Amino acid sequence: MADEAKAKGNAAFSSGDYAAAVRHFSDAIALSPDNHVLYSNRSASYASLKKYSDALADAKKTVELKPDWSKGYSRLGAAHLGLSQYDDAIAAYKKGLEIDPNNEPLKYGLADAQAAASRARSAPANPFGDAFSGPEMWARLTADPTTRVYLQQPDFVKMMQDIQKDPNKLNLYLKDQRVMQAIGVLLNVKIRTPTDDASPSERKRAAEAEPPRQPEPEPEPEPMDLSEEEKDKKLRKAEAQKQKEAGNAAYKKKDFDTAIHYYSKALELDDEDISYLTNRAAVYLEMGKYEECIKDCDKAVERGRELRSDFKMIARALTRKGTALVKMAKSSKDFEPAIETFQKALTEHRNPDTLKKLNEAEKAKKDLEQQEYFDPNLADEEREKGNEYFKQQKYPEAVRHYTESLRRNPKDPRTYSNRAACYTKLGAMPEGLKDAEKCIELDPTFVKGYTRKGAVQFFMKEYDKALETYKEGLKHDPNNQELLDGIGRCVQQINKASRGDLSPEELKERQAKAMQDPEIQNILQDPVMRQVLVDFQENPKAAQEHTKNPMVMNKIQKLISAGIVQMR
Repeated sequence: MADEAKAKGNAAFSSGDYAAAVRHFSDAIALSPDNHVLYSNRSASYASLKKYSDALADAKKTVELKPDWSKGYSRLGAAHLGLSQYDDAIAAYKKGLEIDPNNEPLKYGLADAQAAASRARSAPANPFGDAFSGPEMWARLTADPTTRVYLQQPDFVKMMQDIQKDPNKLNLYLKDQRVMQAIGVLLNVKIRTPTDDASPSERKRAAEAEPPRQPEPEPEPEPMDLSEEEKDKKLRKAEAQKQKEAGNAAYKKKDFDTAIHYYSKALELDDEDISYLTNRAAVYLEMGKYEECIKDCDKAVERGRELRSDFKMIARALTRKGTALVKMAKSSKDFEPAIETFQKALTEHRNPDTLKKLNEAEKAKKDLEQQEYFDPNLADEEREKGNEYFKQQKYPEAVRHYTESLRRNPKDPRTYSNRAACYTKLGAMPEGLKDAEKCIELDPTFVKGYTRKGAVQFFMKEYDKALETYKEGLKHDPNNQELLDGIGRCVQQINKASRGDLSPEELKERQAKAMQDPEIQNILQDPVMRQVLVDFQENPKAAQEHTKNPMVMNKIQKLISAGIVQMR
């Protein structure tokens, strides 16, 4: 279960749904709270959501659970860096590098943390002190008649909020006379502005008329001079994109031959974009030309590694190749290269679609293996061998042969029945019960399945359940002596409990076992049944009425069988 939740978290993270990733990793942690990888993955998800405090808590837990795992310190450093705790980030990255000196992510992280710390130390001090901090700034601006008018202008308020958050941004707004006026008010200094000589009403009109200040645009870089060769290359790339678009349009119309023509043309014009190969491979896949599809995918992977293409593109090529291999598979062995290819794709990029294809391929391989191994004649031989060992009371050997028989023919209820008998002799009651139930599932009319199941339940001291099983078997064979004998044994044990003939040890054991049964728990928690039990003790008249209700009496009988209630 934890692995399933983890896989869902990885898929969500790969698709950029970090909130969902957090939920899935949290589910996995609830099931496996000591797994350091789960905390590491959730820390990365929190960091992607910029929830660095939560990321830090998970990173610390990762390191606590696995102090010799370098990746935990990478998570710890990233969380500290997100919180601007540069010295702690540097220390975390250095600790990780002590464990794994060649770890590239740790090296890059350390370099980033050191650069950020250097920038923070070299940042100029704020020359205006605390003038822009706290609610006092807004109170002083409101108290001054000039700046009070400015507070009605959203762009001015936005500028002051920016400055309050980061006083170093003040330089961006010094050309705005309203900001200069605000500085004078906050510093209690008279700063002369062009509107100082105007009347208050004129100043107000001027302030209201002043348009919002837009930040000056960054100057665009000068275009570079291109050589003839570079110009030609640029034109060829542009033309290749047009060919690709034409191929896409043809593909959507299922005009596959035309699509291949356009993708091939694009590839001739530009061999540095592997999407032309993967697209052409997709067309071959649709056409059922699986060999050609695989060749294009192999070329895309090889060329993509040479060009250091996006890992997602390489993963796409591998997934497409795996799909073609699945289409070609005729035996369980044929699925092995497909599974291996899907696994390689997932190491490049963990895509949910690829993961689904991998799971489907593994299931198909397993199903084919069972079909290929299926042989009823050999299954019968193995069952007979198991029967011989059972007669010799060599139950482990009998189980081995019955198991092999079921591998050869998993649909034979007789073998499940026989193995259930072996498990019962070996005291492996849960396994015996499972086999007996499978036997009944395969053939509900096979009476032996009911005798096996009833016997297991009897040995587990679940007498009321065993009684129900034996009765169910009698519906298919009313005169079956083995079933009738089983019913007799169960009634004897149930009556023994109702008469109070159990020893203290037997009663204690039976009650403890019963209290673990969800059905008994539900009966005892039922308010109606609790009142019924009270009536049986205190109100004989009401108790007499309850005995006329079959459902109530059936539940009472279960409590008697469990040793919870005694009838006198």
